[in-house]
Amino acid sequence: MLVGYARASTEVQPLDRQMDELEAAGVDKRNIYHENVSGTKRNRKQLNKMLAELKAGDVILFTELSRLSRSLLHMIEISDIIQQKGAGFKSLKEGEFDTTTAQGKLMFGMLAVMAEWQRNNISEQTKSGLKAAKARGRCGGRPSRPNEKMKLVETLTRSGMGPTQIFNYLDKTISIATIKRIRKEMWEREGRAMPQTGQIDS
Repeated sequence: MLVGYARASTEVQPLDRQMDELEAAGVDKRNIYHENVSGTKRNRKQLNKMLAELKAGDVILFTELSRLSRSLLHMIEISDIIQQKGAGFKSLKEGEFDTTTAQGKLMFGMLAVMAEWQRNNISEQTKSGLKAAKARGRCGGRPSRPNEKMKLVETLTRSGMGPTQIFNYLDKTISIATIKRIRKEMWEREGRAMPQTGQIDS
């Protein structure tokens, strides 16, 4: 069965075009999951519902990859769930991303390898940073700050993200000023030289 997924970031952005394209591609309107929510959010009600209700042999259609997710790592996670259920997916705009074809499977397999490398790289950088901090007798930040969020900011920093990218990735739940302060403290704690101003603010 063909299943559709349509998403727009805000309520003021209409979903009509996406819905029309999905229906034109053969998806029954009753089988289209749609919602207005940021693509950076991992926990999306309709996306979760669609994944939970998928059956073997189903194929998910969406107008373009960015509708499914704006994060490569999250997209790989979603694709793993889809394929574990024996289903497939296809982007109408980026035809090469079609896991119902051999070429599409190869393309996404290459992306999965890149995502795995990125995950490992972040993990290694995190371990290296913690080892350096421990050697200096410091095992973490101030206890008054939410530890998990601080660690996440540090991990995203090590992955190459700038303050603005981290701010958007965390759905603006932490201020850019706080993000910059965490980054600055991280560099000081690890005894590393701070990047130039342009790099800090990127």
